Parts: sequence; structure tokens; C-alpha cells
Amino acid sequence: MTLGPEELKHIAARTLSHYEQHAQSYWEGTRDHDVSQNIAALLQYIAGPPPFDLLDFGCGPGRDLRTFRTLGHRAVGLEGAPSAAAHARAHSGCEVLEQSFLQLDLPSQCYDGVFANAVLFHVPSQVLPQVLRQLHACLRSGGVLFSSNPRGEGQEGWNGDRYGAFHDWPTWRALMTDAGFDELDHFYRPPGLPMEQQPWLASVWRRR
Repeated sequence: MTLGPEELKHIAARTLSHYEQHAQSYWEGTRDHDVSQNIAALLQYIAGPPPFDLLDFGCGPGRDLRTFRTLGHRAVGLEGAPSAAAHARAHSGCEVLEQSFLQLDLPSQCYDGVFANAVLFHVPSQVLPQVLRQLHACLRSGGVLFSSNPRGEGQEGWNGDRYGAFHDWPTWRALMTDAGFDELDHFYRPPGLPMEQQPWLASVWRRR
């Protein structure tokens, strides 16, 4: 089923409204999550000496943005919920772009890496190719993108006030390849558990 422009706007607005209303509780519930494996997966593939120019895409209240800055990198966040964006600025001391994923305005070839942790699954599959191309364009030649999403078998729709699209590995790989990326690595999280207890699909890509 094809979504019209108004339906896409509603999806973005309702999902962002959820995060706007729950910005503080989301921060309290996720600030101690260990995503060091994901951060290392991004940084290890970026060529050249650090510090790197990084975009934390969907940075939320700024947990990982602060980590990147603490590691000495030049990090910029992007967040669509105003309260979360304000918290990210205050918590990390970094610039945070306030943009909806459906209305992105990213600089061309500006970043060495993009960190898209637990965020791209909120993008409707209909417009996901466009968003991936925009992320591709904001990376410098050879730049690296990390993504982590809940895996699924093509389910798409509402979970409460949040919209989600849940892709399996072959579908996700095809989407990324079509957007101009080459695969570097993929793995399932949390580490060290049986496959059925690893709901997250993580992958690392280089701009072709």
C-alpha cells in the first residue's frame, strides 16, 4: 500500500510527538545502555587518523553524542523531537540539528561517519531509500555508516504511538546496497546470546 504525503506527515509527527512527550523518561531508561560494541563497530572502519567528523543520526537526548565528544571526535547530532534535541545539546555540548527524517537538509560530503543507532526502523519503507541516499550523500568518499534496528520479517505499522518497519537481513542488505553502500560487517545483539534472544540487527557500511 502506497502512503500519501499527508499519511507520511502524520507518521512522522505522531512518532516524534511520542518522543517529545517522553524525552525525560526515555533518557532515564536508556542513559546506561551499553552500546560500546556499536560505537567501536563504526569507528574501527573509518580511514585516516582521528578525530573524525561524525553525525549521530537520531541522537535522542545525547548519550552517544557525549561519548563521541569524550573520545575526542567532532560530533553533530540530529533529532526531530525538540525536548530531546535540547537535552542533547545541554548534555553533550555538541551542535544538534533539529530535523524530521522526512525533511532532511544535510550538508554534502561533510562527515566521516554516520551513527544511526535504533532509529532507521522508524522510517516508513516507502521513503527509506530516499533517506539512505541522503545519508550516503552527507558522507565523504569512503565514509562509514553504522545502523542498528530491531529485526523482523517485513512487518510495518504502529506500535502504540510509534511507527516501525522491521526488516530481515537480506532486505536490509539490498536497501543499503541500492543506496550506494558496500557491506563491511553485520552482527546481532545483544552479544553472546542465542539468535532467538538477539532482536537487534547491526550493520556497518562504506560509501561506495
